[in-house]
Amino acid sequence: MRSPHEPITPGHFDAVLFDLDGVLTSTARIHSRCWKTMFDDFLGRRAAAGKEPFRPFDIENDYKLYVDGKPRYEGVRSFLASRNISLPEGTPKDLPTADTVCGLGNCKDELVKAAIDRGEVEAYPGSVALVRRLRQQGIRTAVVSSSNNCEEVLRAAGMLDLFEVRVDGLVASKLHLPGKPAPDTFLEAARMLGVSPARAVVVEDAIAGVQAGRAGGFGLVVGVDREGGGDALRTHGADVVVTDLDELMS
Repeated sequence: MRSPHEPITPGHFDAVLFDLDGVLTSTARIHSRCWKTMFDDFLGRRAAAGKEPFRPFDIENDYKLYVDGKPRYEGVRSFLASRNISLPEGTPKDLPTADTVCGLGNCKDELVKAAIDRGEVEAYPGSVALVRRLRQQGIRTAVVSSSNNCEEVLRAAGMLDLFEVRVDGLVASKLHLPGKPAPDTFLEAARMLGVSPARAVVVEDAIAGVQAGRAGGFGLVVGVDREGGGDALRTHGADVVVTDLDELMS
């Protein structure tokens, strides 16, 4: 394993694989808000029906532990399991009003798409600067995200042309790749770029993401801590933690 203090330069690494939400763009805030809106509505309806007392979805704990970085339906399953709630799986074609795993996931997705359409996506300037610097140095770049809306978010952020490879929720579904914390999506991005994982960097803000980077044997796993979760990122596999990607400029 490479030292976390080695700079990201062509002498050390051939590629950098970036998560999207919270790393390149501010959409992590959109996702956490939409998860809370969806789950609080669902939990409120269950409480009104007398199934259990209302305990709202907590962004600080529930979001980070159960849904952040995971594929949409897996996030639903994970959170429901934490509350001992069992629902039918349903299918991806379920309406957003259906009380199924897929229905809840589709409801959350509709909320995210509405936020994108309202122009709420913003790129982090430090992230844009780092990606441009890496490309100038000949280091290859990819986005690895569980989001099905990855292309739309990158386009809204003006970053679509900055990445050679995109492995998102749609690609993962097509190739039957398990989502983070499994390393498969990152490994697929490295394969598509033609680089060795040992010569590639993973940049993630989610616990599941840094776990995936560590499990995949990548040369460096960088955690991005924008909200005070640095210790958890280190515990779960980050070699180094930064608060903004401009700290990685060499």
